[in-house]
Amino acid sequence: MITRLALLVFVLLSPFAAFAQQENGRMAALLENLSSRTDLKPLKAVIVARDGRIVAEQGYRGHTTTESVNIKSASKSIISSLVGIAIEKKLLEGPDQPIAPILKADLPADPDPRLNQITIGNLLSMQAGLGRLSGPNYGRWVASQNWVRFALAQPFDDEPGGQMLYSTASTHLLSAILTKVSGKSTLAIAREWLGPVDGFRIGAWERDPQGIYLGGNQMAMTARSLLAFGELYRNGGRTANGTQVVPADWIAQSWQHRANSRFSGDDYGYGWFSRRIGGEEVHFAWGYGGQMLYIVPSLGMTVVMTSEETGPSARTGYRDALHGVLAEIIIASRQS
Repeated sequence: MITRLALLVFVLLSPFAAFAQQENGRMAALLENLSSRTDLKPLKAVIVARDGRIVAEQGYRGHTTTESVNIKSASKSIISSLVGIAIEKKLLEGPDQPIAPILKADLPADPDPRLNQITIGNLLSMQAGLGRLSGPNYGRWVASQNWVRFALAQPFDDEPGGQMLYSTASTHLLSAILTKVSGKSTLAIAREWLGPVDGFRIGAWERDPQGIYLGGNQMAMTARSLLAFGELYRNGGRTANGTQVVPADWIAQSWQHRANSRFSGDDYGYGWFSRRIGGEEVHFAWGYGGQMLYIVPSLGMTVVMTSEETGPSARTGYRDALHGVLAEIIIASRQS
């Protein structure tokens, strides 16, 4: 009886195993062929996962998926997850909570009244209205003696809740807020709150002069660790064993369109970009140089791409080339 049952299971599962083998082979060949492309010279590693299993992974020019890389602004999505957990834990009231009472010790002596209108959600969606401290303004910001006070003292370029003004200072203010309301460092709560996620680990992480971890930049992780974080979101905030780590409704809120990048036109939510790639709706974290975490919910797919972080990826066309690679991966997955 046991033998017959085992045979029946084998017969039923063998087509799925064959399909899986075909998909693995097709993806492995696709990733291997990327090494010869001149438009992808900065590429370090790619991982493709479907429904919680790694289908294929490849390192390039001596790099691997287990080496530590600076994920740059892809870390903004991790900051967003911590805010969602803090709300769930009642340490924060919600996205509509004003930030001024929390950061009152760092407000300017004669504050602009509009500082009282900025909310947690405004910082998450880059709609604080404060002058940008990314790009050409980043250097003078991180050279200041107090990054939080410097950010809050910036003149307003728009009203709170207005257009998207991409600024790493906004996510750093969130890191300062998380530090104040939890009584712990942002790194400590990240390790504690995201600790149940198998394979997730943050390595080195830069801090400001006051010891606050830089919200949204200069975070070291491996491609495998970034995949583990992406899988958490793909799976509705649950770990592989079913532990709810990030509230499912927070993920839905984070992927909801709230503003548009004036540089790419992409939708932006709470620390996540969204656009259609390969005919599918894709949510992604993006870091300078081409540090990418893509989630394709319709296909149960998570893809990580890491790159050299020494050069820009947007104005060079490299980021678009990475989007193109994802489109190829999506098309190949449909052939399974």
